[in-house]
Amino acid sequence: MDSPELPAVHEAWLPREHSLHRPRHGGKQTLALVCALVFFAAPTVMWIGGMRATEIENRKLADFPTPADGWGMVTGLPAWATDHLVFRSGAVHAVDWVSRTFFGESATFDRGTTGPLPSEPEPQAPIVDDGPGSTEWPDQQYPGYLRVLEGNEGWLYFGYDVVAKCEPAQPLVDTIRQLNLIRDVVERSGREFVLVVPPDKSTMVPQFLPGDYPGKDCADTESEQFWREVTLLAGAMDLRPLLRTAADRRGHPLYYREDSHWTHDGALEMVRALAERVEPGVTRDWQVTPNADKLVFPADLPALLGRTGENISATYQVRPDGGADRTEFRAWDLRKPIRTTEMPTNGMITRPTVVLGDSFGLGAAPYLPAAFSDVTQLSYSTARPDPGLVARTVADHEVVVLEIVERNLAGGIPSLLDQAFVDTLTAELAKRPIR
Repeated sequence: MDSPELPAVHEAWLPREHSLHRPRHGGKQTLALVCALVFFAAPTVMWIGGMRATEIENRKLADFPTPADGWGMVTGLPAWATDHLVFRSGAVHAVDWVSRTFFGESATFDRGTTGPLPSEPEPQAPIVDDGPGSTEWPDQQYPGYLRVLEGNEGWLYFGYDVVAKCEPAQPLVDTIRQLNLIRDVVERSGREFVLVVPPDKSTMVPQFLPGDYPGKDCADTESEQFWREVTLLAGAMDLRPLLRTAADRRGHPLYYREDSHWTHDGALEMVRALAERVEPGVTRDWQVTPNADKLVFPADLPALLGRTGENISATYQVRPDGGADRTEFRAWDLRKPIRTTEMPTNGMITRPTVVLGDSFGLGAAPYLPAAFSDVTQLSYSTARPDPGLVARTVADHEVVVLEIVERNLAGGIPSLLDQAFVDTLTAELAKRPIR
């Protein structure tokens, strides 16, 4: 049977009585085009008028897509236009106020299920900002989980603490296997390897968590298994007892109320513990005194709720031999290796040491030069764009410290865990063993 021939004219030009007639919906189409034009043109017009959008979600604003992005030039336009609406911050605050005032709960944008990977920090932020929050939401979809857990007495918790345990990128057994491969490669080359895992705030300050939240039972169960296996099977330093003792001694938690990170108190405790692990007794004569001024800077979690908040932290001077203060406060861009050398003195480790870390390690950056007379700091996220640089940096040192925060390690997301990096490191250290 022959199929009927299609009309020679557009379906909208056919008589209304024709079975294939389809109207253009001209009025609606015109309105849609006008709305689209306004949406995409508004950021440009506002920019010309001197108005600028601000970052309100603890991440960089989306860049304008280019032809080099291919089809991404088209698909990236909505994200760029949305980010660069200058009134977006006010609208987010207004929506949150309405939701809390009339419905008794935060607006739904704190339950986002899409966005950039939170995995590895962008350690270009200066230390006065306590580094990046690494509080961006994963690009995988996790329906039902919360970006931010709103606890008691104003305490906020990063939702990825939960997601990392319940929805890891790879099984914990695979993560531990890769960690042990790295340890084996480093130690076979004659170097010392130390793995330290800063606990999540939800692990160390659970008393302010909400009574119930999505993933609670799963996270509680997986957290117990995580700490048992990462200490026994991967040989990680367990900072939890030390941090609990220090918090009791100070009379307050060592984590910020509205931020996903620990305070300088916590960072300093880690540095002291690292020094003791490498050379027991080395910190015996340390003198630690607080600086006169408190450090005040924006908190990372309120931004995910469309709000603002601030952290207040003490900072410290560390005199390893009781003499000069050896701390160093500056803008730390750890995407490239930063080496700090000091005249060796009592209370300092003199063996060349490299510390590969994330935003928790960035918080410890000012105190490491007080513990190690020759220390290089580098973000382990650099292993993704430049694995060779990280491998060569490791090869330049005798002591290798790997610091990975609990949520990143539980989630199995650090780029150091990729087999490609392990292979690169193996080849580099094989060429430069320590005799």
